[in-house]
Formats: sequence, C-alpha cells, structure tokens
Amino acid sequence: MRISYLTILATLLLTGVVNNSNSHAQSIISSLPMPQAGPVEEHLPRKADTTAQRLDQMHLPSEPVSLGPPTEKPIRLNPNVSVSLALSPDGALQSTPGSAHPATIGLNKEGLGNGFPNFQVQNAPPDTSGAVGRTQFVQWVNTSFAIFDKATGNRLLGPIKGKFLWQGLGGPGTPVPCEVNNDGDPIVSYDRVANRWVLSQFSVNGGTFAQCIAVSETSDALGRYHRYEYESPAFNDYPHMGVWRDAYYFSYNMFEGLSGARACAYERRKMLLGNPTAKEQCIQLESQFFGILPSDADGPRFAPVGRPNYFVGLGTAPNTLLLWKFHVDFANKNNTTMGVGPTRQPDAVIPVAKYNLACSGTGGTCVPQPGTSRQLDSLGERLMFRLAYRKFPAREALLLNHSVDIGPPTGRTAIRWYEIRDPNAGQPTIFQQGTFAPDATNRWMGSIAMDKVGNIALGYSISGNGVKPGVAFTARAPADPLGMMGAETVIKAGGGIQDTSSNHLSRWGDYSGLTVDPVDDCTFWFTTEFQAANGVFNWHTSIAKFKLNSCH
Repeated sequence: MRISYLTILATLLLTGVVNNSNSHAQSIISSLPMPQAGPVEEHLPRKADTTAQRLDQMHLPSEPVSLGPPTEKPIRLNPNVSVSLALSPDGALQSTPGSAHPATIGLNKEGLGNGFPNFQVQNAPPDTSGAVGRTQFVQWVNTSFAIFDKATGNRLLGPIKGKFLWQGLGGPGTPVPCEVNNDGDPIVSYDRVANRWVLSQFSVNGGTFAQCIAVSETSDALGRYHRYEYESPAFNDYPHMGVWRDAYYFSYNMFEGLSGARACAYERRKMLLGNPTAKEQCIQLESQFFGILPSDADGPRFAPVGRPNYFVGLGTAPNTLLLWKFHVDFANKNNTTMGVGPTRQPDAVIPVAKYNLACSGTGGTCVPQPGTSRQLDSLGERLMFRLAYRKFPAREALLLNHSVDIGPPTGRTAIRWYEIRDPNAGQPTIFQQGTFAPDATNRWMGSIAMDKVGNIALGYSISGNGVKPGVAFTARAPADPLGMMGAETVIKAGGGIQDTSSNHLSRWGDYSGLTVDPVDDCTFWFTTEFQAANGVFNWHTSIAKFKLNSCH
C-alpha cells in the first residue's frame, strides 16, 4: 500500500507535529512571464559588471555586535513522494566494513560556525558549501563565506556576509536583490580547467526572485570578480551547479508559482571574460520531477566536445534513476535540447537495486541522537550534491548518492551510492552500487567524488544511539569488489547533540561538499556540519583533507 506524502504532511500539520515549512508568503513582483514546462527560455542578465577592486580591497562593512536571534530556514520537501507502508530490505546492502585503505589525513580544522572569530550563527541549517582551488579553499555557509590558505589552513579573508559580494552591482541607489537580501543557499565551485572560482547565492525575499553568480578573474579568490544577476520567474530553491565545457549548469526546485525541477545553462565562455551579454537558457520540467543535479566535471579533462551535460534525479517509479541530456546552443536556442519530446521526459530511466527513501520512505526526519527522542532531518527524498563526473581515456563515470532506509528490522538511515558508466549511451547502466551501513550508526548527508586513479571517496554525517552527530568518510579502490566501500574513518567526533530541554531543532545539512584538489588530482577536501556541544543554533563545520596513498 502506498499513500501520498502530502496526505501524511497534511495530517502532521493538523496535529501540530510539524510546522508548515513551505510557507513563504510574499507579493511576487517579476518581469518574467510564468513559463510552461518544456520550452527553452532565454534571458540576458538583468545586471552585470566586473568589480573595480579586488575582493580583499573592497570596503566591507564590519559585523554588528548582535544580528538578532537565529532563525530556522524552512525545508521544502518533494511534494510528490509516495510513502510505502511496507518497506523491504535494501537490495545493495553492505552490512560489514570493507578493506582498509591506507590514507594520509591532512588539514582538519573548524570552518565557519559557532565560536569562529567574528562569526555569529544566524540560521539553521548551515547549507555548507566549499571547494578547493590551486592555493585556496573557499567555504560558504548560511550566510557568510571565508577564504583560507589551503597549505596552512590560515584564514585569508572573512567571514564576509554573502550579500557584500554583490555590493555595487545594481549601481548607485538601485541595488540588486542579492545586495539587499542575504538569503543563503550558497554554492562554491572551482572551474578546474579555467582555474576560476564560481560563487553563487539566491535572493528570494522582497518580491523578486534572483540568482547571482560571480566568476573570479583569476585563480585567486581574493581578486576581482565578473558578476551577474539573473531574474527567476518563481522561488528558485535549492540551487546546485555543475561546471561543464560549454556552460555552468544549474538545477533548481521551483515553488510559489511553479512546481518541479528547473534546469538552466549559463554562458561560461562569456562569463569567464566578464562579457555582460552572457545568456541564460532554462527549461522547466514537469511537476513530478524534483531534486535533479547537473554533472560537475572533475579532473583536467572535460567531456568530449559536443557532449551534453547530464542531469540525474531519483526516479518517479520505484528503484529507478532518471537521466536527462542537456545540450545548449547559445547561438540559437531552437537548437538547444534536453530530454524527450515537448514535455522533456527523461532520456533514460535506469533500473537500480531496491531502495527505500530514508525515514520509513518519507525522506523526512528520523535520524536519532543519543540521550534524546529528538531527531534530525535526512533530506532523503533527493540526490545529494555533487553529481561528480570524471573523464578517463577509455571511459566516463558519474558518481552520485542519496540517503535511504535499509528496511527491516532496524530501519537505519544509510547512504546509497552509484557509479554510472558511459552516461551518453542510449541506455546508461549502473556499473556498481552499494548501500553503506556497516554497523549500527546512521549515515546521511553524503557527498561523493573520484580521484585520478579511480579511488572513490564518500564523506557524510554520522549519528546514532551511541554516536553524537559528527563527520566521517569511507573510500574504495578500483580493485575492491564492486559495490563495496572500505573501512570508515571519523574526521570529527560529535561532542554534543542538537537539542536542549526547552528548544528543539531538527534541521541539518542541507548539503555538504566533497571536492578533489585540482593540483594533484588526488587529495579530497570535505566540508560539512557537526555538533560540538549540546544546544541549538550552535552548529560547527569541519574542513578536512585526506588522500588515499595509492594515488600519487
């Protein structure tokens, strides 16, 4: 028997079990027509410029002593989830640890969070995003970012409120929404081929929805930026990005006037030059599609010329993944393609081993903590950032993960991961898959990537009846049995739980970031949230690097 998630949610709202997290009432003022699913929409940026000064020379207002009480950011779950009341055992379960792989653990420091100098927690969750470049690591949380020297871990700049990155973009007296609002949902990415930083943040308050994108002029995150503001026709929630040869590809979950996933391509060639005519092309998918991710290229090689960007999401039918091929033509939007037919159905439906969405099939809140009945959010109804792509001389690979319920008898939350080979084939297939649940601990909020020799690393949050919310990773080598991850390494042990006797908070994540160092193409850098002490709105984040010794 299956029932709609909306039915369960409505019941919970009526009984007061959960708050209405999708409420975001405002007067919507948009110059864009409300699009229909299918057609290619094309727009120029509403504003674009190149900063006159380096970021480290801009006048950045000092932080106020108090920013007021912190707030819980609403969670917008997939409204299409159907909940199975008869869960079955996971079909790719790994219930014991695999082989241990010698690894070198390097920098392991605290990032932005409670107790970080000149930083005050304003929101939960942190939406931790970060990436590694040639000489720096950039971390952005709701709603500030900082730049670190990757060799020493020393802070070079920050914390800086995200909105200050857009300071002056709108011109005197006419600020763009991203200058005024500091709404978060940040993205930090590093274009490994061009050696440029790409930083992005949305604006969703004040009546106008927008996505702002900044591309660094050089590999120095402290330098000047080419900045762009693109208007969105509706609430552009949960933006995520992938670097590709022909464009910077973004995905959104749309609300308030639109419903379903939205895919956009931004004209990379022009953005790298600071050209103010860099176009945006977007395609709105039908409402049943949600939580898709664009592929993000790792390593020194892009996909072959002309290859589409791959977007992947959880299937609308049980035990499937959906794959779209988005090929953009900025010279003529009529040549842009994505999906099949006028309604942009997926190019491929990929069968996978049996899985249940985390939290008894809801994708909701169920991750336990020791010493309390209060649980944490799983966001198990969507894929987790990133959809990592790597091109080898003889093959292409996509890596992805999401949180699942391993089924009876324990119902623990675990991470299902996949490697898709040759995604441009007419029917891409799963080369390997596994659900990592080697003991009684719950694992979720993962991020996955592959180094240059084919080692796969998976970073994630851990919590359970005897484990406070912390950070760990596992890894596998190419010679390991398919679908098997190795032994687990704890990066940051939790020091408390997210709860007090009088205040409760379930929000966690909403995502994490595992990236590969562009210099050696071996070292993984992982950043995510952990709990250092009992409390609410006192989250910490970790920035850690590690390398499997077989990669050199």
